[in-house]
Amino acid sequence: MTSFPVAGRTWAEAPVPAAARLSGYRAFAGRVAARSCAAAMGVPAFFRWLSRKYPSIIVNCVEEKPKECNGVKIPVDASKPNPNDVEFDNLYLDMNGIIHPCTHPEDKPAPKNEDEMMVAIFEYIDRLFSIVRPRRLLYMAIDGVAPRAKMNQQRSRRFRASKEGMEAAIEKQRVREEILAKGGYLPPEEIKERFDSNCITPGTEFMDNLAKCLRYYIADRLNNDPGWRNLTVILSDASAPGEGEHKIMDYIRRQRAQPNHDPNTHHCLCGADADLIMLGLATHEPNFTIIREEFKPNKPKPCGLCNQFGHDVKDCEGLPREKKGKHDELADSLPCAEGEFIFIRLSVLREYLERELTMASLPFTFDIERSIDDWVFMCFFVGNDFLPHLPSLEIREGAIDRLVNIYKNVVHKTGGYLTESGYVNLQRVQMIMLAVGEVEDSIFKKRKDDEDSFRRRQKEKRKRMKRDQPSFSPGGILTPHALGSRSSPGSQVACNPRQAAYEMRMQNNLSPSVSPNASFASDGSPSPRGGIKRKAEDSDSEPEPEDNVRLWEAGWKQRYYKNKFDVDAADEKFRRKVVQSYVEGLCWVLRYYYQGCASWKWYYPFHYAPFASDFEGIADMPSDFEKGTKPFKPLEQLMGVFPAASGNFLPPSWRKLMSDPDSSIIDFYPEDFAIDLNGKKYAWQGVALLPFVDERRLRAALEEVYPDLTPEETRRNSLGGDILFVGKHHPLHDFILELYKTGSTESVAVPPELCHGIQGKFSLDEEAVLPDQVVCSPIPVLKDLTHNAVISINFKDPQFAEDYIFKAVMLPGARKPAPVLKPSDWEKSSNGRQWKPQLGFNRDRRPVHLDPAAFRALGHVMPRGSSGTGVYSNAAPPPAAFQGNVYRPLLRGQAQIPKLMSNVRPQDSWRGPPPLFQQQRFDRGVGAEPLLPWNRMLQTQNAAFQPNQYQMLAGPGGYPPRRDDRGGRQGYPREGRKYPLPPPSGRYSWN
Repeated sequence: MTSFPVAGRTWAEAPVPAAARLSGYRAFAGRVAARSCAAAMGVPAFFRWLSRKYPSIIVNCVEEKPKECNGVKIPVDASKPNPNDVEFDNLYLDMNGIIHPCTHPEDKPAPKNEDEMMVAIFEYIDRLFSIVRPRRLLYMAIDGVAPRAKMNQQRSRRFRASKEGMEAAIEKQRVREEILAKGGYLPPEEIKERFDSNCITPGTEFMDNLAKCLRYYIADRLNNDPGWRNLTVILSDASAPGEGEHKIMDYIRRQRAQPNHDPNTHHCLCGADADLIMLGLATHEPNFTIIREEFKPNKPKPCGLCNQFGHDVKDCEGLPREKKGKHDELADSLPCAEGEFIFIRLSVLREYLERELTMASLPFTFDIERSIDDWVFMCFFVGNDFLPHLPSLEIREGAIDRLVNIYKNVVHKTGGYLTESGYVNLQRVQMIMLAVGEVEDSIFKKRKDDEDSFRRRQKEKRKRMKRDQPSFSPGGILTPHALGSRSSPGSQVACNPRQAAYEMRMQNNLSPSVSPNASFASDGSPSPRGGIKRKAEDSDSEPEPEDNVRLWEAGWKQRYYKNKFDVDAADEKFRRKVVQSYVEGLCWVLRYYYQGCASWKWYYPFHYAPFASDFEGIADMPSDFEKGTKPFKPLEQLMGVFPAASGNFLPPSWRKLMSDPDSSIIDFYPEDFAIDLNGKKYAWQGVALLPFVDERRLRAALEEVYPDLTPEETRRNSLGGDILFVGKHHPLHDFILELYKTGSTESVAVPPELCHGIQGKFSLDEEAVLPDQVVCSPIPVLKDLTHNAVISINFKDPQFAEDYIFKAVMLPGARKPAPVLKPSDWEKSSNGRQWKPQLGFNRDRRPVHLDPAAFRALGHVMPRGSSGTGVYSNAAPPPAAFQGNVYRPLLRGQAQIPKLMSNVRPQDSWRGPPPLFQQQRFDRGVGAEPLLPWNRMLQTQNAAFQPNQYQMLAGPGGYPPRRDDRGGRQGYPREGRKYPLPPPSGRYSWN
């Protein structure tokens, strides 16, 4: 039993059971790739709750796939109308949600080298761009140096990933040796350098190279892709401080505060983090949509030893790979399809919240915008990236609904709302929290009762399954399969039916010397691939983690503080300190979401949260933060979040501080640390008890090694800013080119009339992309851009005083989208049927209905292993087969038709062909809106460039029709823009 200091106290290191570590790694490994899942309010839990409670917020994306002609891949023309029946203005990419799945994917082979990773990132962005098709701005934000409050979570995630990765490698080697010793077959172990995902952190060479590759990618697309023709592109790489999503929100906040901002801008943000939903609501923009990859749990993953599907490393038996297909032509195919995207419509979520939060007979005026802000604030109590959740509040137990109900009951007494523009009224919050504290004891007891009831039901289910299970389970082709699952991974097809029937008869006449669980090979001999007999030693229950706190028993508060904080519950001073730190955290997080980072150095100094009943007397607690704080530099952050195992990304002398026993900060880098399961079952659900980094000690130690940095390392350790790119057809192109010709050394204001109202400051970039200069490719397989017409320049957002408050209100002139939810969406009509929600952005699109015969045809599936060229083949017919189909244009491939029709009722009859686009032209003189400043200027401006003109859709999803940049209404023809296809040199083809 060892111990180490944590937050000024000594924590006993409790060993974690091997089973918990191993099973926890499997669950945790996938979560490391999706960084949002590491938050306390995990994406699956929060998003699952949100999608079930508010189902109409989700819309499936319609995606056009690139076509192939004579072996040449023809990209999607993104300049044509959006097939989702909505036109977006701005697309924001939280790049870390793209980088992680492209560099170490879970559902396909990992890239072989860094070049393949970059190409995969390019392809992912291309795919998103073809779905969203922004018309004004593309903002790409990579996580830079984070505030200290976030660094603690990053540190925990990286230390745990390093520890569990080493444990998994040891377990993998052990299983390999056991299989080989028994004579099993395993493919030769590939000798390749393991990709350490910790390199996706600001300051590393990988992130520096990524920034160079993205500059090349942007220049290539602006030169060659017609969909990018008139686009403004801003790249905020890892050198710019701040998390990616918060850099995006900061940009939106600052642009909203400008007089030239269009209040009806259509925003689309790409990312899988749960907090993006909160951030989108916090902008109070009427048209805000989130696009994310659809979360599909339990995706099949290959075994790490034999690369076969259907089992984990611990269950690998070292069996030869089965032939897939008649000639093994399906050997390299994966059993899972390409991930699909969904839209989350925050405008519909606002409708739901307005219906749920509306209260009558209030002593003050009801304001839905303030109520939504309070809802966002209350969601922080169930956990976020910066604070642990309160012990009595769990999402899966309906904690948010409980808080909303208490809020609606107590708000009559508070005299007002809990928050205002990111600032918290602690006196009113105290009333809410004490109301939660009154029911804490009953919450803990109900939680225990529910767990016991669930455990009891599971035990009865296992007994029932054992009682009904046969004495043996046949293996091989006799293995039972659910209907329609014969083509699933691991299923076998009887190539010789006579032989299969013979083996079945032989199993009924087995001699006593042959196990009744054995199957037979083609020669009649027993095969080791037979059925698996049930183990007699299988227990009816699984061991539960030890829980010393026992919140359901009397004295739970004393035990909690004793076990978690190592103090007595009677220590009122210490408990007050914990509560004050948590209250500061609530104020800091809300300010972070609505105003920006209030303090770069603040963090919550404990691993656990207090109880709601402890929030007494918080009205007098200070909630101000130190002003003028600065973020860490990139290499300093690496020292704060990296374990010693990832020290290879740091300079040698810096690395030594992490491993040298005589280092003054060696205690920051423990080789092993305790994981408190905290009543959970798996290690990834527990709390990593890592010591917090003391900023003063770290800076003092680094002062001695700063002189050892090379010029390249010094450059990577500096803080940068955003870079703006435009093509030759953009009105800003000539303006920026003149700045470079004059060599101006001072910052110049951005003319909003040339850039859709965007404001800020320009300054010259020493490493700029300039017209008529070759843009060298950082990736050997991609060609240099020899005919470049793109230009780039440093861009800085509008600056405000430090005490400036961004108002959390809907701007004047903003038009709310037409309502999607019907008045009876929450109630059942007289005939017992509910109203069906609007499933797409266009409320006028008519659904497709099939008759029963069509359903039978679509549901006919043959085994995957059979010939793919038969009459009932699963292979999709060539695209040419649908060229004459005028009723339903094929957008997503024939293989997707069954999924698109999954919600259709067979009894409905065909109602005629649905139109793909509901087109309507608008006369520019009818209903014209007041011209914004840049609209008026462009009317009189005699420029060669003509702004992008959109096709007008008839109010899709409540989004108002877009105007062109001269204030009028105009559509563009169905055949799209008559741009030539991009030259071959501007595209890549990875083989």
